[in-house]
Amino acid sequence: MVAFHRRFLILASLLIAALPLAPGARAAEPQVPVLWDAKERLPKPDLSALPRLRFLTTTDFPPFNFLDGAGKLSGFHIDLARAICAELGIADKCQIQALPWGELEGAIEKGEGEAIIAGIAATPQSRQTYAFSRSYLQFPARFITRKNKAIAEPVFDKLRSKRVGVLAGSAHERMLRDYFNTAQIVTFNGPDALYGDLKAGKIDAAFGDGMRFAFWLGGSDAAGCCRFAGGPYLAPEYLGTGMAIATRADNPALAAAIDYALQEISMKGTFAEFYLRYFPVSFF
Repeated sequence: MVAFHRRFLILASLLIAALPLAPGARAAEPQVPVLWDAKERLPKPDLSALPRLRFLTTTDFPPFNFLDGAGKLSGFHIDLARAICAELGIADKCQIQALPWGELEGAIEKGEGEAIIAGIAATPQSRQTYAFSRSYLQFPARFITRKNKAIAEPVFDKLRSKRVGVLAGSAHERMLRDYFNTAQIVTFNGPDALYGDLKAGKIDAAFGDGMRFAFWLGGSDAAGCCRFAGGPYLAPEYLGTGMAIATRADNPALAAAIDYALQEISMKGTFAEFYLRYFPVSFF
């Protein structure tokens, strides 16, 4: 069964790597994730009776939601919420409010907001409280290596006996042990030690969250030492289903309306624009 899952994971990685680029993009530019089937057309909702759509978020989850230097609420989620309202034709009814994380659930229960765009995970437990849109962004696992030690797909045989670092106790460690068990797995208690050993050549590769790796690769600490190797790996059983927008459980129609807007935003290239703005080093 593990061998089957490994083959499926590698196939999924190759399919993701072959996803179409954003409109107008060239092959040398960062890949943009496309999670929507272009052949599926969702019905356009009629929200003329909706009095207000208030998105609730937080201020402490950069680059998704944060206060900029002028104290203005900014980020990927803020731009996405505004684009959703514009696509639904209700920009004049759209509001965005930031609250502490612990107050989000209570606020939506009291009717102080209609949707939460703050990274609430869609789990069996949370689905008892919320209706969720479809996922608009997922977080693949990735390998990174030094630039002179690139690894191409399929990586399984190429990792045999190689020293691969991973954060101890993480979902990525479990995934690495299950799918890439021919490697010599080296665990680390924190990312600084992991990155330090990779730069020093004490490990051959690191395995972990693609988004966090992308920020490190694009930062000054990496100093251009390293690069992604192989393809992105999506494994919901380890890494979850990604980001979705939450509405009240008794309002699935609003979640469906948001799905329509998200698909249109993706198909028109608006999502790609936001993605590349906030994630210039693509983790796909």
